[in-house]
Amino acid sequence: MKRFMFGMVLAVLLIGCADKEETTARTAAEKQVPGDVRAGKAFAERECKGCHGLDGRGAAQAIPHLAAQRERYLVAALKAYKEGKRTHAALKDVAQRMSEADARNVAAYYASLPPTATAPAKDARLFSPYDNGKALAAACAKCHGEDGNSRTPGIPGLAGQQPRYFVVAIQEYLNKERKKAPMHSMLSGLSKLDMESLALYFASQTPVQRAAPPLGDPVAGEPLTAVCGGCHGSYGLSTDTATPNLAGQDARYLVNAIKAYRTTRKRENMRAYVTGLGDKDIENIAAFYSVQKSRAAEKGQTIVRELTEKCNRCHGADVDPPAMAVPKLLGQDRDYLVMALRAYRDDRRESSLMHKMSLPYSDAIIESVSSFYASQPAK
Repeated sequence: MKRFMFGMVLAVLLIGCADKEETTARTAAEKQVPGDVRAGKAFAERECKGCHGLDGRGAAQAIPHLAAQRERYLVAALKAYKEGKRTHAALKDVAQRMSEADARNVAAYYASLPPTATAPAKDARLFSPYDNGKALAAACAKCHGEDGNSRTPGIPGLAGQQPRYFVVAIQEYLNKERKKAPMHSMLSGLSKLDMESLALYFASQTPVQRAAPPLGDPVAGEPLTAVCGGCHGSYGLSTDTATPNLAGQDARYLVNAIKAYRTTRKRENMRAYVTGLGDKDIENIAAFYSVQKSRAAEKGQTIVRELTEKCNRCHGADVDPPAMAVPKLLGQDRDYLVMALRAYRDDRRESSLMHKMSLPYSDAIIESVSSFYASQPAK
């Protein structure tokens, strides 16, 4: 899947609901009876104000703001809690005690309120995984090059590398599944968010064209890569974020890595193939891949902007899709947005459309998108 565990195929955001889902949602919207704001306020006074306040502001972190939210979305959300499609013990209990009229009324009440005031300072801080990764990458420059283009034989290039593979590789070093390297002491202090940020930064750098290496024969190596192409792509350009790019990689590093799959690296499919290769074959394969032209695997500099522009087609304050019950996101609590997006990604919330959109998200992208929306004034 091309776009990250934490990148993503932005085009998928343009996918609408299935015809049947759209028709059902539109019919429900047309038949929805208007709620009674006064009755809704009385219900909120009894059941909701402890968490959401009478002004619709979440009382603590990870509690969503409800003020000025779309009425249709609030009704749909309450129904989802009632039916167990969303998991929250207290909300499920409240929702199951509500009649359809109660749900309409309390939704109408919160929808009628003015938007919450400017987000707190915590929510106003934007998180950029690319910039975070760039800052962290300074510690890698001595060995791997300032932009991830290593110039030392035996040291892998990181520029343009697939991000999910990058994160997995770090974890394998930390779990001692790969031969100990000088960088181990630096890796141990990285959070998952930092690993993903580094991965996005390096994936977004352009690999330089390498000169022919002093070992192996690229021409002799090409036919030996026929099997490799099934996973690593034509000429070593992978289309899977979890499978490494080999094009433009340092030849000496490739030789050492391929040989490691014979012994220490645990990938049975790799081991089965490389076991039958001689040392000269391995050098030829490495030489072939090292001279291939590579490219950046991601566009980390613009990925969040492009993503939020697509999200706004449904979630923007000035848009109200008639066939879908979708929430406004501007000014929403950051921690709640993080929690909700992770729930969609991890299949803990039901929504066929959101699953298509959020499944590839990494924690870094989720944090960034959430901080963007939380930092904007609610409308």
